[in-house]
Amino acid sequence: MATPANRMFRRLEGLFCVYKPSGVHWKLVRDSIETNLLKGLNAAPRPPLPQEVRFLAHPVSETEAPKGLTLSAATVPALAQHPLVSGPEFQRVRVGVGHRLDAFSSGVLVLGVGNGNKALNDLYGTRVTRDYTLEGEFGTATDDFSHKGSVVERSTYGHITQDKLDKVLAMLEGANQKALLMYSKVDMRSQEAYEMAVHGLLGPEGKSQPILTGLRCVHFQPPNFTLEVQCLNETQRYLCKVVHEIGLELRSTAVCKGVRRTRDGPFTLRDALIHHQWTASDVTQAVRQYHSSKKNTRYSHKPIQTPACRPPEESTTTANEMELATKQEKVQ
Repeated sequence: MATPANRMFRRLEGLFCVYKPSGVHWKLVRDSIETNLLKGLNAAPRPPLPQEVRFLAHPVSETEAPKGLTLSAATVPALAQHPLVSGPEFQRVRVGVGHRLDAFSSGVLVLGVGNGNKALNDLYGTRVTRDYTLEGEFGTATDDFSHKGSVVERSTYGHITQDKLDKVLAMLEGANQKALLMYSKVDMRSQEAYEMAVHGLLGPEGKSQPILTGLRCVHFQPPNFTLEVQCLNETQRYLCKVVHEIGLELRSTAVCKGVRRTRDGPFTLRDALIHHQWTASDVTQAVRQYHSSKKNTRYSHKPIQTPACRPPEESTTTANEMELATKQEKVQ
């Protein structure tokens, strides 16, 4: 029979996401969640200890000693299964990590528990895109493209306008769209390519270079600006380099002040658990919500019957009425 801890672990199996703060390595996030899940599982009530029958000796006086030893049957708990003897029920919980974030970045980090690790591999085999918010600053260049690196150059930025920035972003997006079509390995003149483009399934086969599928400026107040990026196969260092290259295209320099992931596939900031929610109960609720959203997505693809289509029963009745009317005309 399954114990309460085993039933709780089955409810934990699946995918969920957390919010990784900046300045914290993803391994520390994973280890903290593993520790909290182990505490929650081992804190579950244990079933009562099984009973076993033992023969116990009765104490006898000196006068009764020659008569022999007196035994009686008694039921006692089996201490071999006591927690102090057998130890905690769960020694380790394997938590898998999806597309990772470096220590400089923050945002949505997808994790999997148990058989959720297989679902994690399946998820990233479907060419999911990710959204980021990039904070940039004109006028400075560093050796690692971030504001924490060593400054290697300073430049002016007064000539930069939002229109010029938008033109550069449109140029970069167009070049990446061409790369997306090239790496998709599909004939662009075929019906298959058209249907894949309509359903948003065009993407690189296997591992490719990073591709930006969307790029726009949402805030511009020189020297600071904010970009929203949608991409595939990216790294956070590559995104910082994109900010640097945007500065060069505008005949200036730029550094990245922050990288924040706002969406990873179906997971958004709204689904992310913050630090005080990294507990077994909150993770269980997040996994349940993910499973329910998968079911709703699956059911939403059912074809919808339009009013122009009649049910089969009505079509049959109409055909019978027409046949009867034809026979009456022949009799007349």
